[in-house]
This record gives sequence, structure tokens and C-alpha cells, in this order.
Amino acid sequence: MLTLYPAIDLKAGQVVRLAEGDMARATIYGDNPAVQAASFAQAGATWLHVVDLDGAFAGASRNAQAVEAILQSTPARVQVGGGIRTMATIERWLSLGVARVVIGTAALTDPALVKSAARAFPGRVVVAVDARDGFVATAGWADVSTVPATELGLRFEDVGIAALLFTDVGRDGLLKGVNVAATAALAAAVRIPVIASGGVAGVDDILALKPHANIEGVIAGRAIYDGRLAIVDALEACR
Repeated sequence: MLTLYPAIDLKAGQVVRLAEGDMARATIYGDNPAVQAASFAQAGATWLHVVDLDGAFAGASRNAQAVEAILQSTPARVQVGGGIRTMATIERWLSLGVARVVIGTAALTDPALVKSAARAFPGRVVVAVDARDGFVATAGWADVSTVPATELGLRFEDVGIAALLFTDVGRDGLLKGVNVAATAALAAAVRIPVIASGGVAGVDDILALKPHANIEGVIAGRAIYDGRLAIVDALEACR
């Protein structure tokens, strides 16, 4: 069984989806994130994946008001990422009721922070392994490192990380289909559960992930917003 994480990406307080993480290629899907979150929960989603896109580029939270409205609007558990690079930010989000924080750039630039946070808040820290052509991308995916995705994941074994969130940046928001092979390879290399993301186009992508051990969940965004994937169908496929 997989967990479905409908995605709510925030840019200037609006619900958007980007193509390949490019802020200039944003499609706006709504101006009320709280209403969007409530609708996902009403459809049966028990988790939401929220990303502060402006924060990811700025290195600090930029859509806190929208995230707080989401938290107040839904009983679903919320994991939040984007610009989370200090312990103070982690503590603030968790104190507000966020179930899990997602850390990307800092996982590469400040691994000690991630390890400290994971030990202080076991099961509440997710490491985002965002990869372009197999190598870790940071700073809102604007920069690509020389670190292979699997190597980054292995750095956080046995410190209490809840999951690794693997995204193939080259597929994100393009409905090209999830990169099952790369996701499964990471899941096979680590003991930390892996969440798949990037390119989910429909039910078939979810079904393709299910046979692979250690893949815990899947994030879907544009396919839901474009009407290609209904929450109820996605949840059934996950079961």
C-alpha cells in the first residue's frame, strides 16, 4: 500500500505547478490554498505535500500565511518544504502543527542540521533528494551538484529520517510519467522509506511503483489539477 500526497505548491500565495521547477513556467490553479487543501481532504486524502516555492529560492519561508491557512482548513496531515534551512524554522513549523518538514538544499549544504533535527524530532523530518540526470539539485533546483542521488540518501541512514522524497526534476510538472527505475534504485539502496515524485500522469504510474519494496508513497500534482487523475482513483490505486 502506498500513501498518496496531493501537492500544493505555493507561489506568491497562489496554488501553482511549475514545469521542471522553472518559476517562469508556472501555471496558476487557484488563489485560495486553504480551500484547495480542504477539497483534497474531503476527497479522502490523509496527507498533503505543501511546497513554499518562493521560500525554496529565497532560502527562507515566504508563504507562511498560506501554509498556516492550510493547517487550519484540513484534518489531513501536512508535510511542508521550501526554504527550510535552520533549526528555528524547523521548530516553528512543527510547533504550528506541521506533521513533517521536508529539507532539500540543507541536506547537501548542512547535513549536521538535518541529522540534529532528525534526532530531535524522530519521524518528522523528510530529506528531499531532488535529482537532475541522477545528480542532486538544490536552491529550488536552480543548481546541480556533483553528488549522486543515492549517495545523498545514504548519508542519512540511521538518524531517524522519516522518508526520502525522490524527485526526477526533468519530469516534474510535465506529465511524462514517474521515473520508476530511478526511484526503485534509490529505494533498493537505502533502508529509509522512499516517496516518489515528479511526472506522475495517472493511475498507471502509481500501479508501476507498487511492486517495488521500500517505496512508501507518491506525490501527484499537475495530473490532479488537470483532471487526469481523480483523488478517489489515486487512493484506490494506492491501496
